[in-house]
Amino acid sequence: MDRSKLYRRFRTLLIANRGEIACRVIRTARAMGLRTVAVYSEADRDAMHVALADEAVLLGPARARDSYLNVERLIEAARKTGAEAVHPGYGFLSENAEFAHACLDAGLVFVGPTAGMMTAMGSKSGSKALMEKAGVPLVPGYHGEAQDDATLSKAADKIGFPILVKASAGGGGRGMRIVRSAAELGPAIVSAKREAKAAFGDDRMLIEKYVDNPRHIEVQIIGDSHGNLLSLFERECTLQRRHQKVIEEAPSPTLNASQRETVCAAARKAAGAVDYVGAGTIEFVSDGKDVFFIEMNTRLQVEHPVTELITGIDLVEWQLRVAFGEALPMKQDEIKLNGHAVEARVYAENPTKNFMPSVGKISTWRLPAETGGLRIDAGYREGDSVSPYYDAMLAKMIAWAPTRDVAIERLNRGLEESDVRGIVTNIPFLSALMTHPKVRTNAIDTGFIERELAFLTSAAPAPGELELCAAVAAIVDDERQAAQGGANSPWQTFGWQPVGRRQRSFAFRVGHGPEQKITLNYGSGPSTLVIGGRELAFAIAPKVGGFDLTLDGVKSAVAAVISGHELYLRTRNGRFDLHWVDPFGGESEEQTGEDKIAAPLPGTVVAVLAEEGARLEKGAPILTLEVMKMEQTLRAPYAGVLKSIKCKVGDIVQEGVELAVVEPSGE
Repeated sequence: MDRSKLYRRFRTLLIANRGEIACRVIRTARAMGLRTVAVYSEADRDAMHVALADEAVLLGPARARDSYLNVERLIEAARKTGAEAVHPGYGFLSENAEFAHACLDAGLVFVGPTAGMMTAMGSKSGSKALMEKAGVPLVPGYHGEAQDDATLSKAADKIGFPILVKASAGGGGRGMRIVRSAAELGPAIVSAKREAKAAFGDDRMLIEKYVDNPRHIEVQIIGDSHGNLLSLFERECTLQRRHQKVIEEAPSPTLNASQRETVCAAARKAAGAVDYVGAGTIEFVSDGKDVFFIEMNTRLQVEHPVTELITGIDLVEWQLRVAFGEALPMKQDEIKLNGHAVEARVYAENPTKNFMPSVGKISTWRLPAETGGLRIDAGYREGDSVSPYYDAMLAKMIAWAPTRDVAIERLNRGLEESDVRGIVTNIPFLSALMTHPKVRTNAIDTGFIERELAFLTSAAPAPGELELCAAVAAIVDDERQAAQGGANSPWQTFGWQPVGRRQRSFAFRVGHGPEQKITLNYGSGPSTLVIGGRELAFAIAPKVGGFDLTLDGVKSAVAAVISGHELYLRTRNGRFDLHWVDPFGGESEEQTGEDKIAAPLPGTVVAVLAEEGARLEKGAPILTLEVMKMEQTLRAPYAGVLKSIKCKVGDIVQEGVELAVVEPSGE
């Protein structure tokens, strides 16, 4: 084929994606002087990526299949805007060979590999056969075309349990199940096929030996149309939950220099098997001694920034230059490893409720400045809404330092200085993860988060004297700014009162815990706080994002966010969420029943797992919803009888709708 049809210089780039990756690509493209075109769904009209681009085109309704996955509308958007090239980002159609081919047919440059390369490496089973022929080490497994139950069962028995059932076209942990016995195999295949069909439109499965206590190592590669193929060192992505990466770092702290060269050479050999062009990632699983090829991602990875920070290379810029038809600007021996980088994925999800996605409007968005080795790749801003239709990732926080220990410290400091309100995020969970002693010493495997989940999602420490005093200071300061017109008001100086001495009582609690009381004395003379029988002199000095609180002569920095009667504080002791019990506020406490079996978010019923009248143990599965592209199983809150099922497979249900009723056994 004439390479000028595949790779040529262009001036206008359409980004066929949304969120963080769309914003990321737009920034580099504009820095290179390119005109950028965003696409969006009805749910994303006011999204950040739409605002950043030079032009934006509405694709259609909120559901991805009607917008971001609609090939015809994407091609039409390019035609309307005069776009000459398409960057697919990651997710959605980024590894869809039909989309790459459609772009070529429409005369568009596809910023990525060809459809043929994508087909060869995008299929987990097909790529395994290629790698075996190329001499790349493989995990023992079945990658055949026959998909009947008998064939899969026979293959599993031959490999030996535990095994991993995986969607051949999958990624991101979707359509993947660990199976430890023959009895678990049938249900696991049914569930994995259903999830794979919904996510990828392809329910073919492969089976691999499951490596216990594995590590996940991957190598960034990039090739050009002139026959050059480079590896840009490796990343470790071992910290995962449900096969979804949570923390990534580069280089791997597990490999020595010799192992690093071995795995990078294997990655180049793997990509060379298809004369790969573009950015991609070769993924391996390690048992602590050897590494085995598991798959190739024929696109840019979410975690690419850690590679950028240790090499000084802008991978999106290199992608675009390869798409221009240029040769890669460096040789393999010119790529140097510098320092260490760690990335955390910030999600709108609730770790204390099985990481259920959180939707709503972002009322507060405070992330630290990108200084001192810290980088923020965000797809949202204050005031943006998180919808239930797409992946829940809000941003990525990446820290670089000369050493791993310092990079982790910088990342954790960045997490501690981040305040996102209006939705629930995993930021406290990420901070707990990064401070775990075993993470610091790299004593981890891919099952680490699941084993340590109770610790990582444990309740925050109870607020102490400092936090209760800070809560009073935050409320009073907020009230005085509102009443007196801001920082120039005399009310900003504690103790200013026209006459007399006054007193005010406050009460706070955490969750459903007991009230903790504190008294403010103010007016003529210094202001004091009385707590636990002690009287403490205090003063505050407002600053951006909070204030300095001086308590008995000791000054502490406090970050504070107030929303109604809910207070979020960050002090030297950590993060604290307090409820202000205001006796004059007219508040009404809504009692939410934790035992209600209702849709946590809008979703589709994909399976009913129990029959009406069945006796259930606590935790027994009742039904499965597909929410934000992931399956969520709703379970019995207590032992009892399933009195009724109020939905059927295929129903689209809204948040809060009751789906089933369990009558407690009374035991």
